[in-house]
Amino acid sequence: MAVNRFEQVDEPQADAITLSLSERGGEAFGRVLCPADLAGGHLVNDFVSDELAAKDAFRQAIRLANELQAPIVVEDTAGVWQDEWGVLYREN
Repeated sequence: MAVNRFEQVDEPQADAITLSLSERGGEAFGRVLCPADLAGGHLVNDFVSDELAAKDAFRQAIRLANELQAPIVVEDTAGVWQDEWGVLYREN
């Protein structure tokens, strides 16, 4: 089975859905950001989800990416990425 690969970035990207992960009080959280231009007319404004548990935010990003046929990038300064979600890599 193929392993999913996600690029790690330092800030949200205009050409991809960004999964932004954070940590607070030992808990991992995430938000999903989607630029309106990426949604092909489905959004009037950029979409930013409410803060969710990290795993739920990951699932929401996957669903949105599948619906829009758009790439996902990951902003993870807190290091909360889970290996079970796939490989997180950084472009050189």
